[in-house]
Amino acid sequence: MAFDLSSVSKSTGIGAPRILVYGTAGVGKTTFAAQAPNPVFIQTEDGAGTLEINSFPVVSTFEEFMQCLAALYNEHHYDSVVVDSLDHLEPLIWKRVCADNSVENIEKLGYGKGYVMALDYWREAMAALNGLRDQKSMAIILIAHHQIRKHSDPELEQIDRYEIKLHQKASGLVQESVDAVLFAKHKVSTKTEQLGFGNTRTRGISTGQRVLATIETPAFLAKNRYGMPAEIPLSWADFMQAINPSKEEKKNGTT
Repeated sequence: MAFDLSSVSKSTGIGAPRILVYGTAGVGKTTFAAQAPNPVFIQTEDGAGTLEINSFPVVSTFEEFMQCLAALYNEHHYDSVVVDSLDHLEPLIWKRVCADNSVENIEKLGYGKGYVMALDYWREAMAALNGLRDQKSMAIILIAHHQIRKHSDPELEQIDRYEIKLHQKASGLVQESVDAVLFAKHKVSTKTEQLGFGNTRTRGISTGQRVLATIETPAFLAKNRYGMPAEIPLSWADFMQAINPSKEEKKNGTT
């Protein structure tokens, strides 16, 4: 295909959301995803609890996971697909890599080689999910748990921070493939107490609110390509409002 000025076209704006939500256990990640329009879940773990959701049977192999995506691509009546969770999908990918190479453990491939091989299957999965978004206009919601990992920043001392519970190579690939990485957490306020003799103590107090952090800080990983506020309530309605602000909100600069 030859490219010239006649091949230039105007983008259509914001498409169906393609997001990853991770955070602490019980914060409400699955509940948030269940609020998306007409969702269907692909479960790699039985994490829905008492929620009533439309879901494939819990998958136990990477092949079954891809079969679910193929089934949605061929025929479906859903508007959103939820993968719950990525960190339980990862062992299925490792298992596939081990089978390909006739080893019992991915570490036996040596020097991180197995984790590099696993990226091919991550790319296959993300390409299929992108196909559902681009060809079928489905919203893509990926759920993951968190882990606390040492983080080095040239401008800061080494600190602990919340990150996605995936191998770093896989985490990087998935982050590049989505439009937002959102950290679900309980909102905490701080209170400074006087201890006497000029000494003080600051402690965190839970507000009871659950929120989505959308911009990276030293404490946690996050990003978004939508220009969202740094923090929004943990609800699908608030998320959609944040990525599609009204003309009046744009005018007033409230988003």
